[in-house]
Amino acid sequence: MHSFRNQRLFEPVDISVANLMAALGRYQGRQELFRHQAPQVLDVLRRTAIVESTEASNRIEGIVVPPHRLEALMSQEAPQTRSESEIAGYRDVLARVHTGQIAMPLTPESIRALHAELYAFLPGEGGEWKDHDNVIRQRLPDGRDVVRFVPLPAVETPQAMAELCAGLTELWNGEAVDQLLVANAFVLDFLCIHPFRDGNGRVGRLLTLVLLYAAGYEVGRYISLERIIEHTKETYYEALWRSSQRWETGKHDLTPWHQYSLSVLIYAYREFEARVGELASAPGAKREAVLQVFGTLKAGQTFSIAEMERLCPTVSRATVRRVLEELREQRAVECLGTGRAAQWRKC
Repeated sequence: MHSFRNQRLFEPVDISVANLMAALGRYQGRQELFRHQAPQVLDVLRRTAIVESTEASNRIEGIVVPPHRLEALMSQEAPQTRSESEIAGYRDVLARVHTGQIAMPLTPESIRALHAELYAFLPGEGGEWKDHDNVIRQRLPDGRDVVRFVPLPAVETPQAMAELCAGLTELWNGEAVDQLLVANAFVLDFLCIHPFRDGNGRVGRLLTLVLLYAAGYEVGRYISLERIIEHTKETYYEALWRSSQRWETGKHDLTPWHQYSLSVLIYAYREFEARVGELASAPGAKREAVLQVFGTLKAGQTFSIAEMERLCPTVSRATVRRVLEELREQRAVECLGTGRAAQWRKC
């Protein structure tokens, strides 16, 4: 909530944050092009991301199960232990986030419902604000357990969450503040409030996906952001610690948190484009990519080879032309002219 007070989000951002946002704008612009790849490419990435996200987000909190049990849980097998119950809960909520069943607007009630679903296999443990004060701890590599932050007292939590959600709603559909900055600030404030007795980190990561999808950044469907966070866990905690200093007075610095969160997203987009390129280079994949795009066209619709290239960014012009020639032999398409600017029409 403190990030939304006194027009904090209207302040100019650090140049490093501005540069990261500009880079993300370019990645987002190419996002739709890559989504036109052959469906099997995206399906492979999507299935892998769901497993990796479920495993990594829980492992960050020390919740682990043997690989064979994780595989069984991801195949919808019923959980048998507490750890398995928490993993199964995350699995189900993540699936609902990915399919748009948990989406904006975010309210205190919807966030409590999300937490309740996270603990669906542990009845009575989810869906309620914390009833006693808590602290954010971190276990260091040398084994020491340190207090990183003292969150808001339990008695202030309901009002704080109501204020935070109201601030999000007020800024989200406006044009004064970029939605990425609003999303980052919301998640930081959520983690600083630490509204639940347990599960705050996992809920925070799920809310991150909800906000990113609402803002049009969908890379988390194909590349596990939770895995990237796990692999950069020390940097994650450091950024959270730096941006939470003086949070209770509203004089905290959002820059470290923005830098970290945006960098995770850029890393994910780079990996996404690289993985799509690798999978699309498999035998027959590029031909399938062209056929997939062609299949989306309506009968009688015209297009150029250049337009087809833009929709198939990993496919060469020679391959596009070769597939179109195959389709012309099958009388599925006809060429309406000659030269590079010639139009084609789907029959």
